[in-house]
Amino acid sequence: MRKVFLLTFVITTMLKVYAQDKVEVEVLPGEFWWGGLSAIGHNTPYDVSTKVSHNLWGDNKGNQAQPLLLSSKGRYVWSESPIEYSFESGKLEVTTKADKIEFGSAGKNLRDAYDYSVENYFPPNGKIPDDLLFTKPQYNTWIELTYNQNEVDILNYAQAIIDQGYPPGVLMIDDNWQESYGTWEFSSRRFTDPKGMMNRLHDMGFKVMLWVCPFISADTENFRYLAKEGMLLLDGDKTKEVLWANTKNKAAIIRWWNGASACLDLSNPKAQNWFEERLKYLMDEYGVDGFKFDAGDSDFYTGDIVSFVPDTNPNDHTTYFAKLGLQFPLNEYRASWKMAGLPLAQRLRDKNHNWNDLAKLIPDLMSQSIMGYAYTCPDMIGGGEYQSFENNTTIDEELVVRSAQVHSLMPMMQFSVAPWRVLSKENNKLCLEAAMLHAKMGNLFLKLAKNASKTGEPIVKPMVLAYPNGGFETIKDQFMLGDTILVTPVIEKGQRKRKVILPKGKWVAENGNMFKGGRTIEIEVPLSRLPYFTKK
Repeated sequence: MRKVFLLTFVITTMLKVYAQDKVEVEVLPGEFWWGGLSAIGHNTPYDVSTKVSHNLWGDNKGNQAQPLLLSSKGRYVWSESPIEYSFESGKLEVTTKADKIEFGSAGKNLRDAYDYSVENYFPPNGKIPDDLLFTKPQYNTWIELTYNQNEVDILNYAQAIIDQGYPPGVLMIDDNWQESYGTWEFSSRRFTDPKGMMNRLHDMGFKVMLWVCPFISADTENFRYLAKEGMLLLDGDKTKEVLWANTKNKAAIIRWWNGASACLDLSNPKAQNWFEERLKYLMDEYGVDGFKFDAGDSDFYTGDIVSFVPDTNPNDHTTYFAKLGLQFPLNEYRASWKMAGLPLAQRLRDKNHNWNDLAKLIPDLMSQSIMGYAYTCPDMIGGGEYQSFENNTTIDEELVVRSAQVHSLMPMMQFSVAPWRVLSKENNKLCLEAAMLHAKMGNLFLKLAKNASKTGEPIVKPMVLAYPNGGFETIKDQFMLGDTILVTPVIEKGQRKRKVILPKGKWVAENGNMFKGGRTIEIEVPLSRLPYFTKK
């Protein structure tokens, strides 16, 4: 018989409940819950009126996921395996296909639950990603070049960054610089002197990352080698035996956004070593500084596949891919599973070029923080869907400016579309000011990142985590940078005034005006202003 634990009383002391199959929790009056999936952080917090269900098994929603739920009343849920959770009729129900579910109370508020979870489930390891990811803006070639990554245009893009006065930082060369997926060599058709290009980019002040993924283009030399050596995921569909004489040795072909490919079996140490050697070759041969690790989503592994480690669940394949990045301090991930506390740069999934998606940016990033992912990066400024920028007449200049302002006081900021190409001179100047503000704050970001590596404290956090007893559970348009800076950007089109909720204390705005806290104020927010407040 399945064991069900129904708790309907307020827990005031430490209580841990273990269940193999299922936990049911009565949501308390005034209680709020966060966690699970960063991609839908904008839908949190959940409360007694919420009706929602999510299954993390093989579904990370294109972003970071964590088998963790935390409550404003100090309660927590954790499992080492993917969970399915639902809120309905005032109850939280959590199940898992394997392992145990841990449920308990660590205190009286979200801070207590978060600190307990950091200590017990994802303690930091004392390391951070590369400093430059925090201290200067990042630049990604995706929107400007899409699948036409080539030496000439990459150098032109980098030179334009310098000519326009933007500070050089990390430059990411995105998908299709390579010969094919799995053949991690610069395409000779698009790069005549890749080593020379790298030298020029370094001389300009950039560190350079290359986009990589776990997929392998079929019918290539590397595919045949990897298949022969048993380093690819295998097709476990026995119905194909009539088509293939030796099914047990046939590589699985997986559908993803760039077609259909084979995939490295990174549960196999031999495949891990092969991939690591290819990446280190690029560093040694060309001077590449790091890598953008993409396409490790757990839903790619939900099919009938056979791996080196038997019965590996889809989410663990995502983790195998993420662990590769731990050897490369200059890294970026979009999909992660149970990698909180570790030195990986975690980017939000692509946002569309619209105001609704801009409004999601803050709560989604705060969701990352609550789940223990401290080294966070919002999506590309203005949005990461390249189709949005194919027609200049549909580009919303105000949106790009406000997006740059929101990014500027987050741990990392990343440009892709060139502001100087799509904006007026006046609006490009405002984006430049946002970039310079981020660079000005660079040492603070680095200090907070180093603190996160020791304590697990997020660099940016929702107000409810900074002030757990302040009644700030549902605020989604403000956030704290460290413990002393309250960031209150504009995320609505045409807005020139906004209300700011100030916690108790004395606060100084970025323009020098001083305010007494513990109240709501209204301020002027012209397009040129990014308001933020420092606690005295």
